[in-house]
Amino acid sequence: MVRKPIWTSSSFLLYTGGIVVLLSGLGALGYLSTQYGQGALVAWTLIPLAVLLAVALAFHRRGAWLPAGVFAFTTIVVWIVLWGELVDWWGWGPKGNGFFDGFNWSIWLVALFAYAAAAAGLRVFRFPLLVIFLIESVYYVVTDFVSNGGTWSVVVTLLFGLAFLAIGVARDRGPKRPYGFWYHFAAAAQIGGALLDWWHSSETDWALLATAAVVYVLVAGATRRSIWAVYGFAGIVAAATHWTLEWTATPFFNAFQTPRFWVPPLVFGVVGFFVVLLGLVVARRERTPHSA
Repeated sequence: MVRKPIWTSSSFLLYTGGIVVLLSGLGALGYLSTQYGQGALVAWTLIPLAVLLAVALAFHRRGAWLPAGVFAFTTIVVWIVLWGELVDWWGWGPKGNGFFDGFNWSIWLVALFAYAAAAAGLRVFRFPLLVIFLIESVYYVVTDFVSNGGTWSVVVTLLFGLAFLAIGVARDRGPKRPYGFWYHFAAAAQIGGALLDWWHSSETDWALLATAAVVYVLVAGATRRSIWAVYGFAGIVAAATHWTLEWTATPFFNAFQTPRFWVPPLVFGVVGFFVVLLGLVVARRERTPHSA
């Protein structure tokens, strides 16, 4: 059975504390990288890796599944860092400057070990957050293999987003529903990232982006996954901010004209009422029974 983390004071503290421990460990490794060579840094990395894994297993044996999962997540992050350091030490690091240069096999190797660690962690801890390593490993390797940056990488990212949405919806209908959240999370991020890459210049672009944000909110109502509403709200606010800056600023050719300071409260007031309207629409959808 896969448990679903619930947002409570204790879960907030557990997540936050685990992240602080992770950041402190990474900060220590960053400092050590300035004091020692790459080989010694690899050895130093084994210490936090062993400590975090031991803590995760200790919590797991006690049946404390939430802190066990949080520390399993931090362990996999340090595991990825370890393999990144090994790749650099062996001189196998990528030679290109872009994120998707095509055939970055050394990064594929790191992604493979990240995938393997996450798969093993899911079998032991059954912690939904670990799914994100599976998702991003597959996404990077495939996208890097079939593209070398530019528009084609954006297209592949969009297709992956749609695929992850379909997988998330399928997961939502089965016993592994808690895993589905992270597929929705990745889908919303990748679809939104692709659209933002295409639509960020003209006024028409921003209108399309705002329309897509509204569609996100409607998807949230249809899937009952609030992450789509969060991304949709962010898109609406981004478009409103863009238009607010455009309409408030004084034209360059008339520098003595007073800026329109009444525009921001008007725009965001309208946006606020519009978001409330969308909330009512989604609430109506949430009150209806699930269809099989």
